[in-house]
Amino acid sequence: MSPKIWKMIAPVAVVAVFWFMPTPEGLTPEAWKFFAIFMGVVVGLVLEPIPAALVGFTGISLVAVLGLIDPKSSENIKWALSGFSNTVIWLIFAAFMFALGYKKTGLGRRISLVLVKYLGKSSLGLGYAVAFADLILAPFMPSNTARSAGTIYPVASNIPPIFNSTPDNEPRKLGAYLTWVALASTCVTSSMFLTALAPNLLAVDLIAKGTGNAVITWGQWASIMIPLMLPLFLLVPLITYVIYPPTQKTSPEAPAWAAAELKTLGGIKGKEILMGVLAVVALVLWIFGKEVGIHGTTAAIAIVAVMVLTNVITWDDVLSNKEAFNILIWFATLVAMASGLSKTGVLKWMGTGLEGYLVGMTPTVLMLSMLLIFFVLHYFFASVTAHTTALLPLFMAIAVQMIAPEQLVPFSILMAGTLGIMGILTPYATGPSPIWFGSRFIPTGTFWLLGGVFGALYIAVLLVGVFIFV
Repeated sequence: MSPKIWKMIAPVAVVAVFWFMPTPEGLTPEAWKFFAIFMGVVVGLVLEPIPAALVGFTGISLVAVLGLIDPKSSENIKWALSGFSNTVIWLIFAAFMFALGYKKTGLGRRISLVLVKYLGKSSLGLGYAVAFADLILAPFMPSNTARSAGTIYPVASNIPPIFNSTPDNEPRKLGAYLTWVALASTCVTSSMFLTALAPNLLAVDLIAKGTGNAVITWGQWASIMIPLMLPLFLLVPLITYVIYPPTQKTSPEAPAWAAAELKTLGGIKGKEILMGVLAVVALVLWIFGKEVGIHGTTAAIAIVAVMVLTNVITWDDVLSNKEAFNILIWFATLVAMASGLSKTGVLKWMGTGLEGYLVGMTPTVLMLSMLLIFFVLHYFFASVTAHTTALLPLFMAIAVQMIAPEQLVPFSILMAGTLGIMGILTPYATGPSPIWFGSRFIPTGTFWLLGGVFGALYIAVLLVGVFIFV
């Protein structure tokens, strides 16, 4: 039997195994059947016998047809389509259009050539250039999707083709390396600063409500997370270089070549200036838009509209961007599937069982276990915000009962600090993941494997924080 057939059978077999198992106490039969389909979708995403978007689309269709979310058919279809109203998804979609604008105007190539000119003697140097670009923006941008997918990706995606590295031609030469460094770096910076990830701010609010008095400041967060995350951040390009190295290590001739190419490009064109101005406007609105009542996604789609109206890109460009629509459908269906775990009561059932498991542990083992479990459970989520909303109140309720008051604030910071780094786990774990995964430089299986390896490293570093700061 061919590997492709096995990949087709495996998700169905997983669904069948869970489907016909006895329903656990505390769950309805519908909830358990939903969980069976959810597990089948996860296996399908790992093996990818069919396109990932189709896996998710099939999952929500099956759940809706069987009426597993609600007895009313109107509620089932409302749930199935709920992911398409998610603001992060449309921000990701807009990021694809930004990347297209950089490409069509030539601005992306110009900026990439400048980076190659000054840092292109080695692939490692380019890796650090991408990583530090994210670090500089991180404290000011609470959306890592806007930061990594909307700002870094449009520029970084133009670098590999300069070295003739594309998804279909020598992706390991440079493209795969830069892709992973970019995603792995933004996950670390998202945990480093309180204001680098929107769910961090939500978590602080939930912690204050759950504990009654644990108000976490930007400085308190920084005093714990920067010492933990900064060494990790500095090592990410190097670790990636060792674990998943580019085949092209050095290019001593590249800076001179890039300088010549820049001379050939000539002076900056009007469309490049326009694209640059629109990018700056988007960046300013992503950073300060909340102060004037403009949502980050509103800013993104408005800028895309202006890009089309000013002919930076055409409407046909938007309609023909298959990758953008593929990611939109894929991520929207996964957000819906993840929300179904909460709607059917599966998450509440998991939490009840978890609480019983944690009782009787020593404080240190309890904290280590809670952090590890909270982190690993992100495999079941396609949104860090959803993870925070669904699980953090439960975990904090346990912490208040079982952890000493003087340990509560540092432990809470470490708990919330996992929200950024958990984005490394899967191709759908955080906003930027789908766009970097969608670049197709890294095969699906490799992406999951790297996510597991780096995820283990990231959580190990954070767990050390229990012994240092709590």
